[in-house]
Amino acid sequence: MTTTVVRTQARPSQERLPGAWGLGLQRGALEIRQFFRQRDQVVFTFAFPVVFLFLFASIFSDDVRGAGVTASQLYVPAMMAAGIMSTSFQSLGISIAIERDEKALRRLRGTPMPPTAYFLGKIWLVLVTGLMETAILLAVGTAFYDVDLPSSAQKWFDFAWIFALGLTACALLGIAISSVPKSGKSATSVVVLPFLVLQFISGVYISIDTIPDWMLNIGALFPLKWMCQGLRGVFLPESAQVLEQAGSWEFGRIALVLGAWCVGGLALCLLTFRWKNRRDG
Repeated sequence: MTTTVVRTQARPSQERLPGAWGLGLQRGALEIRQFFRQRDQVVFTFAFPVVFLFLFASIFSDDVRGAGVTASQLYVPAMMAAGIMSTSFQSLGISIAIERDEKALRRLRGTPMPPTAYFLGKIWLVLVTGLMETAILLAVGTAFYDVDLPSSAQKWFDFAWIFALGLTACALLGIAISSVPKSGKSATSVVVLPFLVLQFISGVYISIDTIPDWMLNIGALFPLKWMCQGLRGVFLPESAQVLEQAGSWEFGRIALVLGAWCVGGLALCLLTFRWKNRRDG
């Protein structure tokens, strides 16, 4: 009697794919490397607000009556807020629209990569560039325009949450507006125009006490005005709050508005984001 030995071959263990957070971190590293390889984009991104700060601070350098600050000091936190929005809202709004037009998003959607990882990669990119932009403007402001660094932990805490909420809200709005342009070629015009208008009615280029109330009320509907106001409250003395529309920094309201825009921006992204152009079906 013969016995048959049945040999079972063990199945090779399947490699476990990284999770969305791990892939998002890898995607973020790739986005950052690609950004810094484009030297002209790097120079333009970081130099643009610094050049505008120098121009406006040189033209308007007189003391602001009753505020205890100079006009040039007012421009430093305002340009920091504009820089944060530039590296998030404007950058994502244009780059994602171009990637969609070039069908890069469509190809990514066909891979096993979770969609969350793609957006996490973009968030890592705007976080790094936003921090660098802010650090550069803060260094210029303290070195040339006598802006003092916060002397208390509370002020630094205020700076941290204003930066985090503002960057998040603007990044989400950038992702949402990326679906508006019909093509990558029109993305710059579609995204830059509202950003430019907001800078004028939110206290970036023009002092808040000289802007008509109806313009301020429109600007108050969007994050930039509150980011400017919050950063002025962090880096300027208390005497400067008399220039604000309400006569105070209103940190509580700033947190509510920016937090609401984070929630609203996320809802807009979920409702409007597309992986391919309208003409592709």
